[in-house]
Amino acid sequence: MDVQPLESLQPGQPLLFGGDRVTHVDPRLAAAFSAGDALVVLQDTGEILHLPEADRVAARTAVEAATAAFAAMGEIDDDRLDAFYTAFADHLEDEERFAPIAAANADDVAAARDRGRSTTRLVLTDRMRADMVAGLRNWTRIPSPRGRVLDTLDHDGWTLEQVSDRLGVVAFVFEGRPNVFADACGVLRGGNTVVFRIGSDALRTARAIVMHALDPALEVAGLPPGAASLVDAPSHAAGWALFADPRLALAVARGSGEAVRQLSAVAQQAGNAVSAHGTGGAWLVATSDADAERFAAAVRHSLDRKVCNTLNVCCIARDRAEDLVPVFLDALDRAAAERDANAKLHVLRSSLAFVPDERFAAEVAIERATGTAQEPWAQPLDDADLGTEWEWENSPEVSLVVVDDLDHAVSLFNRHSPRFVLSVLSSHPADLDRAWRLAEAPYVGDGFTRWVDGQYALGTPELGLSNWELGRLFGRSGILSGAAIHTVRSRVRQHDPDLHR
Repeated sequence: MDVQPLESLQPGQPLLFGGDRVTHVDPRLAAAFSAGDALVVLQDTGEILHLPEADRVAARTAVEAATAAFAAMGEIDDDRLDAFYTAFADHLEDEERFAPIAAANADDVAAARDRGRSTTRLVLTDRMRADMVAGLRNWTRIPSPRGRVLDTLDHDGWTLEQVSDRLGVVAFVFEGRPNVFADACGVLRGGNTVVFRIGSDALRTARAIVMHALDPALEVAGLPPGAASLVDAPSHAAGWALFADPRLALAVARGSGEAVRQLSAVAQQAGNAVSAHGTGGAWLVATSDADAERFAAAVRHSLDRKVCNTLNVCCIARDRAEDLVPVFLDALDRAAAERDANAKLHVLRSSLAFVPDERFAAEVAIERATGTAQEPWAQPLDDADLGTEWEWENSPEVSLVVVDDLDHAVSLFNRHSPRFVLSVLSSHPADLDRAWRLAEAPYVGDGFTRWVDGQYALGTPELGLSNWELGRLFGRSGILSGAAIHTVRSRVRQHDPDLHR
């Protein structure tokens, strides 16, 4: 077989995908492609992803460093890992070391605002800094999964042990959230190594954290260089190149639904295991037996800020709509007032009659990432858009639908939602039990939705939350933590030297 490197492309050049379909190279791609570049054709959609040579080199360099470090991590004991986490936390607390990190973050935030980008999760606030420090120190108190005997089976003359052990190189592609650096370093607790690729909005901040806190902590603790490596490239293609590397043990994708979909497809085509943390947005259902006061509290406390577990769709049973819709609207407005903002409401067309006309007639100031705009206070929503996750900046944004009953709400959840968080407000435990049985949701509760968080719920720094949009997860929780990333090995103790089969 004569295999030649791809050095150029021609406009209209056919590319096979999916085994029986063809896509074609457009003129822009043909002009941009150079020798040393690569293509990934997504086999489910035919999308052509262009990987420039510089991005491939940046990703390859980081993975090579992490791969070499993993080979050395077998000699690293827990005391040295504790020293790393302690030093990393100390460096972030040190004002002199943190000053250039804060300056870099200020530059990132200013640049993002100039481009009309959201800065909600980008700003490295005092609280975020404190949480990073606390998370790192917490890892010193979490037992390593290495060497943990999961099961023992005694046989005649021999004993079998199932033992957890190191997994390998874990790659993270995440949005511009500086705190994920501290969280993702949790994979080192189990003897793994990590490669980061952060969104371009936060790249200056990431470089500063690596230079002034992370790399010095690795050196102080005596951990191998490259145990935590940054892919220093701003483009999406660097993330694709990283996830296309078959040396990864696990690829973790965090960010928007479309970006995560592409990254997951690239990793899967390379044969890499994937943990995808994409589309979010929680659903809350008020049944016929919901307590109005408890319902109002759940709504308000689920809208304190926009993250993946924020309330996105509220369903209210039809026979309670007359009294609960006003409760919902009041709670929504109170949540907005606590942010000194106005709320934005989307109402399913079949539910318009339950919302006062003045909501649709009035225009209010809505604070977007691109600035403040005058928009309708409420707008009709088509059925096809019920699954839309509202990425709001400061003005809480929610969809409302009046449903026939709990079963109707759950069927809408299963059909339209990203199959993520479901909360059911009812005075009858049987309703929650029924939702648990019928809903395709990894997280089910009976109050506010914001409990879905590894640190808050499990006391463990969280690497990400998975939905069930592409099906239930095999053998693990939707909450991914560093301690959960391990493999299982089998070890035998043979007591009888004459043992044979």
